[in-house]
Amino acid sequence: MLDTRLTNARFLTMDPAHPVARDLGIWRGRIVGLDAAVTSLPARRVVDLQGATVLPGFVDAHVHLAWTGFKQTTPSIAGRGRTEEVLAAVARAAAERPAGAWVDLAGYDQRPLGRHLTAAELDRVSGGRKVFLMHESGHGCLVNSAVLALLPPGTPHEDGFLAEGAMGAARALRLPHSQQDLAEAIGRAARTCLAEGVTSCAEAGIAGSLLGHSPVELGAYQLAREQGLLPLRVQLMVSAERLRPVAAHRLDGMPSAVDLGLRTGLGDSWLSVGALKVFTDGGMMARTAALSRPYEGLVHAGQLQDDPERLVDTIVRGHLAGWQLAVHAIGDRAADVALDALARAQDLRPRPKARHRIEHAGLIRPDQLERFARLGVAAVVQPSFLRSFGDDYADIMGGERADWLYRGRAFLDRGITLVGSSDRPVADGSPLRAVQFMVERASHSGRLIGPDEGITVQQALHAYTAAGAFACHREDELGSLAPGRLADLVVLGDDPSRVEPSRIGGIEVVQTWVDGRPVHGAGT
Repeated sequence: MLDTRLTNARFLTMDPAHPVARDLGIWRGRIVGLDAAVTSLPARRVVDLQGATVLPGFVDAHVHLAWTGFKQTTPSIAGRGRTEEVLAAVARAAAERPAGAWVDLAGYDQRPLGRHLTAAELDRVSGGRKVFLMHESGHGCLVNSAVLALLPPGTPHEDGFLAEGAMGAARALRLPHSQQDLAEAIGRAARTCLAEGVTSCAEAGIAGSLLGHSPVELGAYQLAREQGLLPLRVQLMVSAERLRPVAAHRLDGMPSAVDLGLRTGLGDSWLSVGALKVFTDGGMMARTAALSRPYEGLVHAGQLQDDPERLVDTIVRGHLAGWQLAVHAIGDRAADVALDALARAQDLRPRPKARHRIEHAGLIRPDQLERFARLGVAAVVQPSFLRSFGDDYADIMGGERADWLYRGRAFLDRGITLVGSSDRPVADGSPLRAVQFMVERASHSGRLIGPDEGITVQQALHAYTAAGAFACHREDELGSLAPGRLADLVVLGDDPSRVEPSRIGGIEVVQTWVDGRPVHGAGT
């Protein structure tokens, strides 16, 4: 007897062997069959979906759950386009805090203002409190003089704006968060994911100085699961900063490791360890993504996080330690460093099934595409970056470079695995709105960015389901509606493949199911 049979639906299975179905059977949280294999079986519960379209639950292969959860409860200055408005918001927030306290605000972005604010400007409205404005990109922050005075001598900044490692020094003054606070933040973010049809995600870097929240952050995810605060499946990327020299046996060929020899694959279907996260550069919003030539209108070309050879060494050591690697590389210069390192690593010890990934792949030159394909590296892109920020990104790249941003078609044409993700909370987390962009290549303003990089609806959905599962080594359990797979699915109010592309982003997520039961929407 089935636990549940879902009927009268259009199941888009993402399984080439059975691409469309009408009935689906579930037993003990897994799919046992489709159509004739289950139609006549008895079931404890039969759910008539009244013609709805059903897809595998979306896999968001690059998110920041804890950051998202904290941001949801932090006052924000996002959307304020004038200096006076931002400073007034800081003044109000400071007035609500006791003397000497920290004042945290999210949503800082210099672009609408035309320039960065300064520490001196914050000083005038902070009343002596310590002000910390997190940049929207996650690659910088703005602080006042009270914070600058606490930083290690020589910490680089531009009138209070701290980028990359310097931002990490400022964050270190506050961290760590308690595991309980982290667990609750993770739970808030997870519920937001479910509302958008995401049933599985990869947390893109725990326990690091840039985006981590605690040296024992993995424990917070365990706590969230134990307390029932983790309603979706999570794979954790571990910061490469945790990689340390070890005296392992020479036959292990492992000069470095994360404590206890931890590596990709540990865990279960709910919580597991994924890739080792390596940062090579910054972000385009903060103008710190490392380019091979300067940004349009600027004299600099961003920055690498470290000396190139040290970055290569970190990547090679992670590979030798048995990890899948998730290498953050947004600019094309950073992508060169990442590709050089991955090639060196595979030459030293070939691991064709490692499934190394380049996270973001924001600006990829034509000559770099063949290297992606030759190395078997997946491109984990964030289409919503261009949907939300595309006008700005295209302007700062200029000319032909704008057509190389967050590619789609060029990757697929060369057999490169194209994986969709959000980088939540940096950008909009909705997979459906990202799918719409991948097809249309249109920003919010309607500007077409790299229109030749547009792909089909089916290919875009594949990037957020089967390809995401593959990139996380989870294709045997996730990403398709096939016998033996986990019964994670999303019920939609319309069929993305049958509506005009301009309507895809507005399709309603009616229900989200995880482990064979509804966890969002009607019936939950």
